Amino acid sequence: MTAERVNPPELSPPTGFSHAVVATGSRVVFLAGQTALDGDGKVVGETLPEQFERALINLLTALTAAGGTASDLARVTVYTTDVAAYRAHAPRLGGIWRRLAGRDYPAMAVVGIVRLWDEQALVELDGFAVLGE
Repeated sequence: MTAERVNPPELSPPTGFSHAVVATGSRVVFLAGQTALDGDGKVVGETLPEQFERALINLLTALTAAGGTASDLARVTVYTTDVAAYRAHAPRLGGIWRRLAGRDYPAMAVVGIVRLWDEQALVELDGFAVLGE
């Protein structure tokens, strides 16, 4: 895949995301929402950063199984039950992202929601990736 991150100077400088991603490739992978479920289907982690890390690991595991890598991510949506907590933990969450997925940021959005499927879940990530040949 080739990915061009587009961040127009007319928009505020992005931190931890890209305003737009122009992706060219031959396969699109749609990634289901991932929470902090372990292999037994139990939510792990008490804090938002702990759950974010596990949810991102799960998302990247699904992507890897489909033949992709973190740099192939074109779009990720983060759903959280507490936007204020997400903002408060943003520097730590950014560090987790960079450690696991690198600095090739996809287009991203954070959406506040009432609750997730699993009541213990604090965060869920979904997205899509564009893979090359």
